[in-house]
Amino acid sequence: MATAGGGGTGAGGVASNHSDPAACGSSAAQAAAAPGPPASSPAHCLHREPMYNWQATKSSLKERFAFLFNNELLSDVRFIVGKGRQAQRIPAHKFVLAAGSAVFDAMFNGGMATTSAEIELPDVEPSAFLALLRFLYSDEVHIGPETVMTTLYTAKKYAVPALESHCVEFLTKHLRADNAFMLLTQARLFDEPQLASLCLDTIDKSTGDAINAEGFTDIDLDTLCAVLERDTLSIRENRLFGAVVRWAEAECYRQQLPSTSENKQKVLGKALPLIRFPLMTVEEFAAGPAQSGILFDREVVNLFLHFTVNPKPRVEYIDRPRCCLRGEECSINRFQQVESRWGYSGTSDRIRFNVNRRICIVGFGLYGSIHGPTDYQVNIQIMESDKRITLGQNDTGFSCDGTATTFRVMFKEPIEILPNVSYTACATLKGPDSHYGTKGLKKVTQESVTGTKTTFSSSVLPETTMAPQWRTGRYQKSYTIPKTPIIKTLH
Repeated sequence: MATAGGGGTGAGGVASNHSDPAACGSSAAQAAAAPGPPASSPAHCLHREPMYNWQATKSSLKERFAFLFNNELLSDVRFIVGKGRQAQRIPAHKFVLAAGSAVFDAMFNGGMATTSAEIELPDVEPSAFLALLRFLYSDEVHIGPETVMTTLYTAKKYAVPALESHCVEFLTKHLRADNAFMLLTQARLFDEPQLASLCLDTIDKSTGDAINAEGFTDIDLDTLCAVLERDTLSIRENRLFGAVVRWAEAECYRQQLPSTSENKQKVLGKALPLIRFPLMTVEEFAAGPAQSGILFDREVVNLFLHFTVNPKPRVEYIDRPRCCLRGEECSINRFQQVESRWGYSGTSDRIRFNVNRRICIVGFGLYGSIHGPTDYQVNIQIMESDKRITLGQNDTGFSCDGTATTFRVMFKEPIEILPNVSYTACATLKGPDSHYGTKGLKKVTQESVTGTKTTFSSSVLPETTMAPQWRTGRYQKSYTIPKTPIIKTLH
């Protein structure tokens, strides 16, 4: 697509959308007589006499007005657009401008109308102003990646919503994860809520790619806060914290401050409490935020206590999960029968499993008490069996009603499970004797509504009372597998 202002000839404002030498000569002669910056004159425009009967060569009103675009012919106002050496003199016609813009109408015909033959516009880019005039004269849209933002600004400044809509449409079509933050900043600056919403949706779906793009560290503090407040980001909190630290380092540089822990904390300001440290595992917190120096010692101690003891002390940070999953949640249960009673002595119930395709586990379904309504304290974990790495865990509780059904216990964030890798689902409960599942199948296959089959293969470590629940795929549909786990998934 052509860039804005493609029809102009530069500082002289001589029309280049026609090839008639007489017309060019007329334009050049009039520009030379006008005050202000000198007009450049193409070497081939040698004729000085006015073009005669040019109207007869144009078969429509649109062609006649398009001919007058950026043309000294019949012009009654000139604009000095831009600053310094980049400034251009651009001729125009008051009637055309007033007919297309309420701002121009007030400028020329209002109670405080200007009487000047030349109007200076130092805050407008010449290419963007030419794109605006072209649209007003001919309804043609000439915008490109390098001019769309300045054209949007100019369209808003002169109240031309139709051109504004074309700019927003152009940005929407070219919106990607690697430019979402840059466009979000501009959308907020220009008060474009529709574009801002689309940018945020893109950031939600591809958070990792978006925060790794160069534009992320260039955003302002308010935009950073607007993103950190969202419950729908699809990224682990420790990675989000690392990106926020990079932003703080860039902001220290912009403010000409040394990149110390104290200055990072200072520039983050109201953004720091929006990071959800309780969603991290204790290992993630210890390896990153605890050593960053950005948190006060008292906050570090309280968060470590939050991770390791019960009852948990109150912390000042949000512990609400970021709900980044989309699609229908399902459950897969490997058990064919439910029995009583299963006792607890402080040991963990475990099941080893693998899957044939990528999934994300969101929680377990745990069996409850055989003695009626009861509350349980529980720790749930997912570990990669061979590496003995804890991928996610949650210390929480659940209430049961005494029935033989399972009860949802969810992780703070979805846990990615890769195909053909051995994992261990683990639950440690504190409470009375419970129901448990028996006659468990070693392999369960679930077919989605789209025909995609997900196979769960399991091997019980000891007998257990949980039924893991997980979600498959790139956060799209869902399921649950479980005497042990029932696991929920999205595919």
